[in-house]
Amino acid sequence: MASSEPRGPQQMWRALGWSLKGLGAAVRHEPSFRLELYLFAVMAPLALWLGRTGVECAILLGSLLLVLIVEMVNSAIEAVVDKASPERHVLAGRAKDMGSAAVLLALVNAIACWTLVLGPRLL
Repeated sequence: MASSEPRGPQQMWRALGWSLKGLGAAVRHEPSFRLELYLFAVMAPLALWLGRTGVECAILLGSLLLVLIVEMVNSAIEAVVDKASPERHVLAGRAKDMGSAAVLLALVNAIACWTLVLGPRLL
């Protein structure tokens, strides 16, 4: 269903505000996100320093951003599951486990990207 609300700069500013509110909630309420954000703060400058080309920098930095993005989606899934079904249920557990697995795959992706970009230089 299409929104009847007009699109434009005002709506974009509101959307930015909601996005920043979500980012703040992740920082305040999600310890895993905070840890990954701290790692990002250390690793992002390294990505820009160690990448020899724009493409290498993008791969190194993008793989780190992907971890943060997937962690946020996982946290959102967990929050919705907890709100919708506070009691234990096999489907709720499966949804949470799959979200966690997505974070694991994003971390494996980051390790693979960093290894493939930087590994040949270290050997």
